[in-house]
Amino acid sequence: MAQYQSVQSTGIGAARIDEGLRAHMNKVYGLMSVAMLITAAAAWAIAGLAVSADPTGGMMIREGEYLTAFGQAIYLSPLRWVIMIAPLAFLFFGLNALLQRASAATVQTAFYGFAVLIGLSISSIFLVFTDFSIVQTFLITAIAFAGLSLWGYTTKRDISGWGSFLLMGLIGIIVAMVVNMFLGSPAIEFAISVIGVLLFAGLTAYDTQNIKNVYIAHAAHGDQEWLDKSATMGALNLYLDFINLFMFLLQFLGNRE
Repeated sequence: MAQYQSVQSTGIGAARIDEGLRAHMNKVYGLMSVAMLITAAAAWAIAGLAVSADPTGGMMIREGEYLTAFGQAIYLSPLRWVIMIAPLAFLFFGLNALLQRASAATVQTAFYGFAVLIGLSISSIFLVFTDFSIVQTFLITAIAFAGLSLWGYTTKRDISGWGSFLLMGLIGIIVAMVVNMFLGSPAIEFAISVIGVLLFAGLTAYDTQNIKNVYIAHAAHGDQEWLDKSATMGALNLYLDFINLFMFLLQFLGNRE
C-alpha cells in the first residue's frame, strides 16, 4: 500500500511538472514574441525617421531618398559605435546585476528595453535590403527556428555537451567579425555568414533543451520569482538566437536596394 502511494505521489508530481513546464515554455515563447515585435517596430520606425524624400534633408542614399540629420547621426557619426556596443554592454555588464538585485518584473522590462536597442542597431537593414526580401527572410527564419526549437524540446538525445563547442564557435565568430571590420574581405564575410547560420541553428536547439532542463531541475523548489526570471532569461537566449539567425540568413537571401 505504501509503495502504491509512493508511485501515485510520484505520478502526481510528474504531472504537475509537465503542466508547469508547458506553462513555462509558453511564457518563454510569449516573452520572446513580444520582444520580436518591439524590435521590428523600433527598427522600422527608426529607419523611417532616418530617411526623407526631401532633397534638402541631407545625404542621398538612393534615388529619391536622403538621410536626415537623425539618420546621419546614427549611421555615419561616431554615435553608431555607441549604438553597436550598447547591446553588448547590457549583456556582459548590466544583465548579471539585474538578475541578482532586481525583481522579475524589472528584468522583464529591461529585456524589452534591450529589444528596442537591438531594433535601433539593426534598423539600417531597411536602407540596405528591399522590404520584400526582409519579410521573406523573416518568414524563412521563423519556420527554421520553430523546427529547430521543437526538435530541441522533444528530442530524447542529451545535447548539453554541445554547450562548450557552441561557446567556442560563438567567441570565434565574434573575433572574426571584428577582424573583418578592418579587412573588409568578402570571402571572410561569406564564411562568417555560413558558420553563423550553422552556429545559431545549433544554439536554438541547445537553448531550448536547456530551458526545459533548468525548469525541471528547479520546479520542485517552488521559487516563483526565480522561475519568472528564468523564463525571461530563456526568452532572451532564444530571442538572440532568432535575431542572429535572421541577420546571417539575410546576407544570403536579402536583395539589396
